[in-house]
Amino acid sequence: MAQALNPPAGELDWKGEGVTIADVVDALTDFRHRFARAQSPDEDHPHPRNSVMTLVAVAATDAEEKRAESVCTQIAAHHPSLAIVVREEADVGAGRIDASIAAPQVAASGAEPPAHYELVKLHVGGAGAAHLAALVDPLLVSGVPTCIWWLGTPPFGSKELRDALQIADAMVVDSARFARPYHSFLGMAGVGAHAHRHLGLADLQWARLDPWRASIAQFFAPVARRPFLSGISEIGIDYAGVGRGNRIPSSVLIGWIAGALGWKLQRASGGGGGVVSAQFQAEGWRVVDVAFRSVEKSGLVEGEISTVRIVGSSGGRTFKLSIARAPARPRRPAPEQFQTLHPTGGEDEAGMELAQRKAAQHREMAFEMRDSLHHTATGDAPGESMPAAPTLFVRERRSSDNSMVLLTLIDIGDAGTLRHVQRIDSTDDASLLVELLAMGERDGVYTRSLAAGAELMRAL
Repeated sequence: MAQALNPPAGELDWKGEGVTIADVVDALTDFRHRFARAQSPDEDHPHPRNSVMTLVAVAATDAEEKRAESVCTQIAAHHPSLAIVVREEADVGAGRIDASIAAPQVAASGAEPPAHYELVKLHVGGAGAAHLAALVDPLLVSGVPTCIWWLGTPPFGSKELRDALQIADAMVVDSARFARPYHSFLGMAGVGAHAHRHLGLADLQWARLDPWRASIAQFFAPVARRPFLSGISEIGIDYAGVGRGNRIPSSVLIGWIAGALGWKLQRASGGGGGVVSAQFQAEGWRVVDVAFRSVEKSGLVEGEISTVRIVGSSGGRTFKLSIARAPARPRRPAPEQFQTLHPTGGEDEAGMELAQRKAAQHREMAFEMRDSLHHTATGDAPGESMPAAPTLFVRERRSSDNSMVLLTLIDIGDAGTLRHVQRIDSTDDASLLVELLAMGERDGVYTRSLAAGAELMRAL
């Protein structure tokens, strides 16, 4: 939890225009002393501030700067940290620095008092990457990891970026926001060759693939299904949007599978309409066919995966795994035996279920009361009775938005189809960023998947 503080009287913020980094360091030191004195009673010694990391966010627009501040605040509610937001201002003369220091308040859980975290904002004239290491290094907290979060497109391949990464333990990007996705993705794949060997490289797009990777891994997890891994013959992926930049998530997902199973890319080609065909060589001579295709699907942004299909056979049994996001919802009409006496009030499965329960209850009550019923010429029961055709009003129980739903269908041999429905967890930037930062140093699985995905992208 961020450290709870009693704010000192007077203005909490510090601002300076046309300052130097030395001025910012002095102001930050004084700022910390004021908070330490305000937190401690007069007879007690000041307590040191808690901090688990330094998060450096590099923004190029007002929107990116506001998003960085919002995410930093959300993270600080549970992870006390120093946040440094570097805003590039290309229209301002190079070398000018406008800075501010604040202690934004974050909401606390339960009965705990509100807390604060340190936020340093640097508005830098020219490209912030040109001198990022010199700007940030004097402000870093010793002994805690430093992460650079580049909200836009980093200048991959530049000397300035390589220098900046020397002071960082990790760099996080979002390939879904790259200005030139294809070229930037290939540039990102080459970062590891020039950075220090402990640098952790992470992509928010990789975190968004977690539900897909988990569903695929869970299918092959049972011991009885392990042989299916060496029997995969075809993989198909549907994705939203057209253009080679939108194939990045699909390529990385295939790279994850190929890297884990030791497949080697043999050939790949791209066609019109976003169609991609590739062949991988698995163990021995076996060939695995991989195909991408672009589809239109509401609720998905360009590049997001819509469906994954894995087909194969092993030990005389065939198998097919299909995972679909935002699956279509077929609405079956109610069976005739329920339409007159127990209308569903809607042609959805939830209404069908309620109508069936009502019909079963009606039959059970009629059987229990069969001895007290009068059989007249009209067939009516004595006294007051239910209407001949009672209406059952059904309220739709499912949300109209299923864009965060994954439907998994499993077919093995002649057995019936197994269905599993799950909801995708939150994909907001704060949740994804915390998940990636929790990985710590270099993620070997992602590094391997990135390299294999970039190889496939280059071949197209």
